[in-house]
Amino acid sequence: MTPFGQKLRELRQQHNRQLKDMAKALKVSSAYLSALEHGHRARPKAGFVQQVAAYFNLAWDEVDDLKALADLSDPKVTIETGGLTPLATELANRLAKRIGELDASTLHDLNEQLKPK
Repeated sequence: MTPFGQKLRELRQQHNRQLKDMAKALKVSSAYLSALEHGHRARPKAGFVQQVAAYFNLAWDEVDDLKALADLSDPKVTIETGGLTPLATELANRLAKRIGELDASTLHDLNEQLKPK
């Protein structure tokens, strides 16, 4: 599941909306919404994020948060380390190989360290 997918599911549940009803209102398939929620689709385009925000009648700050989550929701990340230090390349490769082994606490700590200040 991606951060956007998790938020989408939370919003849908908070508003007591069925996946099929939401899909119909947004003019997408239920399969597409389900795939977004489960992190099996690429990051949503800005226009779709706006549609979701309008569907749930989100406030401006909530829309900004939703856009930020969408930007962080690419399930197939590529890290370009060309031109960086060998240490940066090593870190990117170790993370790619071992991210599935990291526990929630470690993931949280790493995420907090990498967030913009």
